[in-house]
Amino acid sequence: MKKVFSISAILFASCCAISSAMAEDAPATDAAAAPDTGPVTANVTLASQYRYRGISQTNSAPAIQGGFDYAHESGFYLGNWNSNISWMSDNYSASPAQLSPAVPGLSAPIEMDFYGGYKTEIFKDLNLDVGVLEYYYPTKNLPNKTTYTAPGVTTTAYGSFTGRQTQGNSGNTTEIYAGATYAFATFKYSYALTNLFGIDNSKGSSYYDLSLNYDTGIAGVTLNGHVGRQVVPNTPNFSKEPNFSYTDWKLGLTKDLGHGMSGAFAYISTNALNAAYFNTSLSNTGKGTSVASITKTF
Repeated sequence: MKKVFSISAILFASCCAISSAMAEDAPATDAAAAPDTGPVTANVTLASQYRYRGISQTNSAPAIQGGFDYAHESGFYLGNWNSNISWMSDNYSASPAQLSPAVPGLSAPIEMDFYGGYKTEIFKDLNLDVGVLEYYYPTKNLPNKTTYTAPGVTTTAYGSFTGRQTQGNSGNTTEIYAGATYAFATFKYSYALTNLFGIDNSKGSSYYDLSLNYDTGIAGVTLNGHVGRQVVPNTPNFSKEPNFSYTDWKLGLTKDLGHGMSGAFAYISTNALNAAYFNTSLSNTGKGTSVASITKTF
């Protein structure tokens, strides 16, 4: 969830813009421009937590992230980005016991993103970026929602009161995206071809992302601003399904430390519902918080 060929939302070939919140938006952060080392670059990040589209993926715990990017001179690119996560197992262990008891054997410790696309400049300072992104979550012992029920509760009731990923759906998600960057402003639109991160009946979800990354020209400091809107279609199968749509925002700065190093600090928040995005303490994983990270690009 990140990306303009370094480790930041949309600025990493815009696919990597996904990392901006999540830690924002992918996975990630808005890092300084990577050194010109050739068509293949690598990056590694240590972050105080992993936020994607404003939602914590690690239950507010630290994250280690990294990936590789290949950028051809024609404008085509391919990449992979990875981070530790905990949100899938967190949700299963956090749900009210009478509706979805804990699944002690569930293992889903990592997110692996695979993406490819095409980026080109059509006018001076105006760049277009289109591509496809697969979020892949290696998972063991994910319960089957057609057979997994709580004592005395029907399968339908099991699925109707719980939040993201507690219905036995795989978190794997495929999105296509298109973005445009002019000067320091980027707008990106993402569309889910599959269910979105395990949310039932969420195929066709959309994410609107406006990000600003303004180089102050002072001591290598870039100001970062972001607002995004996650739109998830209604899930009519369950009358009490929570509303998974929400808005997220971020204010922060990135500091170029030289030698391919950069540091970032941001305040991230959302208006996401607690019922939809909770952690092991049944508290909202989208509540406002500060996130710090340091990135090395090779």
